[in-house]
Amino acid sequence: MSRYKAIAIVGIHTGIGKTISSAVIAEAIGADYWKPVQAGLEERDTATVQRLITNGAARVHPEAVQLSMAASPHTAAAAACIVIDYTLFQWPVTDQLLLVETAGGVLSPMTATATMADFVAHNNLPALLVSQNYLGSINHTVLSIEVLKGRGIPILGIIMNGPQDQSSESFIEQYTGVPVIARIPQFHPLTVQAVAHRAAEIQTKLCDALID
Repeated sequence: MSRYKAIAIVGIHTGIGKTISSAVIAEAIGADYWKPVQAGLEERDTATVQRLITNGAARVHPEAVQLSMAASPHTAAAAACIVIDYTLFQWPVTDQLLLVETAGGVLSPMTATATMADFVAHNNLPALLVSQNYLGSINHTVLSIEVLKGRGIPILGIIMNGPQDQSSESFIEQYTGVPVIARIPQFHPLTVQAVAHRAAEIQTKLCDALID
């Protein structure tokens, strides 16, 4: 049984791989999935995860807010004349651990006055931080960790999405004290079978970190 009721999936910036990572993690540990705010409806992250995990129709929960414009939530909400108030969100009812995917990076806006980190802190969620290795990613990852720590948000580990860079990852782990607990490849092609295979490979390590 999980020691947590919900875990935030946060990223070091937009397009870092939070959604695919969420699908693999959910499949590995049997968690449910929820993305509270979706901006841009042509490619909904909720639909992607639902397609990629076992029994997705039952384990993936509808968004609290859907916004048509593919933009930062505060911009998309303003365009739709909607005020987002995350203190009023109706959370999914589930007996399973819930993965809560944020949008963009740690300090991307969720509302006109609050960031994703503010949302995570308000709801007392621990976090998994999704990162990648590229020129500048050490800075982005360490900054994200500093922000989360500064708000008192427990960081359960780093999920590395894409190719490994041992030098970068070692520095991040040693400097921040936050371990890399799983690796998610860039799937070619992205299929249900590929997600299930990787989920099985990382299941034990994830369970050790997240499940009692």
